[in-house]
Amino acid sequence: MIIEERNSTHVYKQLRMLSKEELEQLEGRCVHEQPAYCVAACPLKLDAKALVQAVSQGDFDGARKLYEKIAPFPHILSAGCDAPCGAKCKLAGLGDAVEIRALERAAMAYGQRGKARGILRMKKRKTAAVFGSGLYSFFLAGELNKKAYPVTVFCQEPDLEAYISAEAGFAPAEALAADAALLRETDIVFRFGAGLDRDLVEAQREKFDVLCLSPALYSSLYPAGKAEEALQYDRENRLVTGRPRGVTESAFCAKKAALTVDRLAQNLDPGNTRGEEGPVETRLYTDTSGATALTRVPCQGDYTREEAVQEARRCIQCRCDECIKGCAYLQHYHKFPRVLTREIYNNVSIIMGDHMMNKPINACSLCGQCSVTCPNGYDMGEICHLARQNMVATDKMPLAPHEFALMDMLFSNNEAFLCRPQPGYEACKYVFFPGCQAAAIAPETVKAAYLDLCRRLDGGVALLLGCCGAICDWAGRYELAGQTKDFLDRELAKLGDPVVIAGCPSCKKQLSGHEGLEIVGIWDVLLHLGLPEGAHGLERPAALHDSCGARGDAGTQEAIRSLAKALGVELVDTPYSGDRSPCCGYGGLTAYANREVAGEMTAKCLERSDAAYISYCMACRDRFARQGRESRHILELVYGTDAGAPPDISQKRYNRLTLKKELLWELWQEETKEMKLDFDLRFTKEALRLMDERMILKDDVIAVLEEQRQTGEAIYDADSGLTIARRRIGNATFWVKYTPLEGGGYLVHSAYSHRMQVERRQG
Repeated sequence: MIIEERNSTHVYKQLRMLSKEELEQLEGRCVHEQPAYCVAACPLKLDAKALVQAVSQGDFDGARKLYEKIAPFPHILSAGCDAPCGAKCKLAGLGDAVEIRALERAAMAYGQRGKARGILRMKKRKTAAVFGSGLYSFFLAGELNKKAYPVTVFCQEPDLEAYISAEAGFAPAEALAADAALLRETDIVFRFGAGLDRDLVEAQREKFDVLCLSPALYSSLYPAGKAEEALQYDRENRLVTGRPRGVTESAFCAKKAALTVDRLAQNLDPGNTRGEEGPVETRLYTDTSGATALTRVPCQGDYTREEAVQEARRCIQCRCDECIKGCAYLQHYHKFPRVLTREIYNNVSIIMGDHMMNKPINACSLCGQCSVTCPNGYDMGEICHLARQNMVATDKMPLAPHEFALMDMLFSNNEAFLCRPQPGYEACKYVFFPGCQAAAIAPETVKAAYLDLCRRLDGGVALLLGCCGAICDWAGRYELAGQTKDFLDRELAKLGDPVVIAGCPSCKKQLSGHEGLEIVGIWDVLLHLGLPEGAHGLERPAALHDSCGARGDAGTQEAIRSLAKALGVELVDTPYSGDRSPCCGYGGLTAYANREVAGEMTAKCLERSDAAYISYCMACRDRFARQGRESRHILELVYGTDAGAPPDISQKRYNRLTLKKELLWELWQEETKEMKLDFDLRFTKEALRLMDERMILKDDVIAVLEEQRQTGEAIYDADSGLTIARRRIGNATFWVKYTPLEGGGYLVHSAYSHRMQVERRQG
């Protein structure tokens, strides 16, 4: 049976992707880009997390550069900062918060001032006047200067030093001197010794476009006005703020006032489109279980360089990366779900391109681990699954990544398919459904399990060897998935709709979508019946790997552990077990679509422990054994079998066919026809390795050589001394390199395939 490749002319049939509103709602679950707690608490928008990180690396210049961005006069600010960030530090709930305020002072003390911009700034035409002194007026004048407004300050103080120290007496002399030097570099004009009365203010109305009064001065000159906490302004070019308390709030109010001046000068409504001002709420989630340095670094006065670096290294750099920590897929692409989702959505629903995001879409195992590890349940697998279905529906998903797996599924449900009631029964109370991978990898275990169930269960146990349809579902081939579901329902109906005893958690999960079907795991049945004779565990501790098919199935997970205990297996604790368990690399057809990512997934599973691994999914058992780890399926322990070394893809098909043949003969006395070659066929070890890696079956090689025997067509490669034959099979052309043997046989050295069509032309 051949699965049709897509047409070259794409017809957009339907879309099965998220709406824009649903996309935005889903993206909102990812909190990775939410600000850290300390950053969210700062009204001045200081990136305290980045500042502390810079200090921890000894980069005081970089830390100072960050601090200089938030205020025009950073020395005074650092000297008197109220540090609202410290109260929000996650370490505060465990021990001592990071001394961010002290690290700010260290950045200003040990960092070099950033270079001034080399680009000449054009001064704005509108002008502003600031009346009064104090921290608010001081910072406001600096903020307006940063915005390139010509600024004139009217104050009662006799000189610059007196003006700066009017309300900044808390700051050390060197801080005052440093900011005074910064002030002298500006274009701000001062009118010292000004009589700050109402007549002076009114006299300047025609000279300046915007007038700014300090809160105290406004209250004294305009007692009928309201100097509240919120920003106050009027349309007569008079601007005030509330009554700021402290250095940080003064700097913040000045920043807000400068924005209002900017909007008034442009004849815009100051109340609109201001963005988020001041401290904000953050939805960030940070796991603090790994925090160790919970006590602040002691110091006398300010930190030395070394003390500052040591204190900064206590910071845990708050972030949410729960999904990435356990997921090899997200680690491979170095992207958080929100970013990856947007790129997939744009590719599928907007660009509608063929290949831009195909690999990431097909590399996800759809295992759902991220939905468990994410504090908000973000499921990247759901997005990739929807994308696959969408691209299949619109003829935009090429068949190549999943074709072999789909053909293998069809093989399981055709040539290797078997559905029979237990001998002596017409209808059965139960049916054993071991799953296609169990029959392919450990056929002796499947046989032993079935015979045991037949002996110990009343009412008859039928046998169904086939695929549950998870493969086509993972591939996004929803029409084929529906056909497979209907096919299995018809076969089960022939058996009298028995209770399904699933041998695979993924099969149990997939079959649960069938209406009216009762499903139990073989592990539950074995716990009820007890272990058969000869069951035994391993003689050494083992790590239990939970199948991603059992995610969310606490009953199955607990039953497996009870079964392992009954076997006498000593299980070692591993991180990311239970619902948090990663995928082995087989799920979602990752092993077929992206071998590199699949290998990283397998390694991610195995890095949790150096012990032998026990699994209850045969695909997991196979993946781990291929990586050289001792790996056993729990049913192998129950029935005393050993599948041995992992079979290659041809052996897997042979195992399924052999199992069917043996059971038909031994239980139902039905003999199957066995195909025998009429020529000698041998393979080098390298050929077998390459064929398994390239997913080329022995049957494919036989088909090529049979055609060569009929046509006599072949190519001789003089460089290698090998002969090459080809044949088009399905959607690909297969090439086989061989050496002819005496008597007309073949020694195969290599095989490969291309999705190409070779035509013979005359002339």
